[in-house]
Amino acid sequence: MTAYQRKVLIVAILASFIAFLDGTVINVALPAISRELGGGLAGQQWVVDAYLITLTAVILLAGSLSDAYGRRRVIFWGLIGFGGASILCAISPTDEFLIISRGLQGLAGALLVPSSLAIIISNFDGPKRAKAIGQWTAWTSTAFLAGPLLGGVLVDYASWRFVFAINVIPIAVTLWLLRGVYAEPPRPVKPKIDYRGAVLGVFGIGLPVFALIEQGRLGWGNPIVWGAMVVGVAAFAAFIVNERRVKQPMLPLSLFTVRNFWVGNLATTFIYAALSLGGFLLTLFLQQVAGYSATEAGLASLPSTIISISLSTLFGTLAGKYGSRLFMAIGPVIGAVGYVMLSQVTPSANYLTQVFPGTVVFALGLTITVAPLTAAVLGAIDPERAGIASAVNNAVSRVAGLIATAAAALIVGDALTTEGFARGAIVTAVLLTLGGVVSAIGIQNAKRPVKV
Repeated sequence: MTAYQRKVLIVAILASFIAFLDGTVINVALPAISRELGGGLAGQQWVVDAYLITLTAVILLAGSLSDAYGRRRVIFWGLIGFGGASILCAISPTDEFLIISRGLQGLAGALLVPSSLAIIISNFDGPKRAKAIGQWTAWTSTAFLAGPLLGGVLVDYASWRFVFAINVIPIAVTLWLLRGVYAEPPRPVKPKIDYRGAVLGVFGIGLPVFALIEQGRLGWGNPIVWGAMVVGVAAFAAFIVNERRVKQPMLPLSLFTVRNFWVGNLATTFIYAALSLGGFLLTLFLQQVAGYSATEAGLASLPSTIISISLSTLFGTLAGKYGSRLFMAIGPVIGAVGYVMLSQVTPSANYLTQVFPGTVVFALGLTITVAPLTAAVLGAIDPERAGIASAVNNAVSRVAGLIATAAAALIVGDALTTEGFARGAIVTAVLLTLGGVVSAIGIQNAKRPVKV
């Protein structure tokens, strides 16, 4: 890795870390925010959901902008926007002001996530690319560990407002490093923005995401929920028709003719649905049934984060050397074994004998999977399309997670019990296994990127 490539990798890691950290740090601050600004439970939910909805809704457009105008430019404006929105969050005088500011954060976060991976794809090739993705995975995983711990310290010893204000520091560092990253040369053909596709895409993704989130609070019978889902599905169908017809589509549907891309995204659907469902149920079970405190439940996931940080670079390197197929096939199956082990927990959920072993096995399987999966999906596409390819993969993973979480009540019942958690753990294991089977059958090694 050259000095320049190392700088590019650091910028990519920091840009993603900022967006991921803000998604994890907020949860521990919600009670303090509610005490000061009010809003009740609904307000707390919207502080979280406003960020998620806008980020997911705009991520395809953000990926398209990254390809059209350059990763460096999009990351720059994403950092500026995220910093400004963070300051607005920190000074929020009301709950409504904070919710709107969180939505703005999500818009800026959408610019950061696909572009950070795309800039790696554009500057690394072959085995070096897979290793770089492994390092990106390892370091961005620290956001899931640092978020709750950092948030807890800031809330307990300072103020919840510092949870947002602290973003300014890594943003300033990333902007300073970004000065040394070369701007991409102008494209020979001036890009045209598919405005109709952009609007349809935002509504086609954003409204179903809104419906999936709000159904947990309002129920599917509420006209706001089912109406948003119907309009969103219709908008997404119109988006697909539009993308087939325009000359310069926001999302070239030819991407889905590339085998590793569509197979990898299908595997992503199963794997990330499992991650969201399993993680959601385990956290709730440990607190509501086993009697863990919130801190103890958070620390229970510590082995997963440590294993990811320690081994993601290794498996990214190995995938670059031997191909992604083997790791994408066996990793999810190992993760499934971990959840089968977790399905045997008793109501007391002794950590060392019942929770820790399954958690470690699952974490190992996940770490074997993630970097090779990302490398396979994005490595199959020409670097010029890396932005939209990354955006599609991010959107798939987020929507799959939302659907799985929304379906949790159907799996475990109205109230979470030991038996209900066991069913959820087995469903999680099945989803992981399906991800491994799809990868084993469909992923191909040593294929050159396809220009589409």
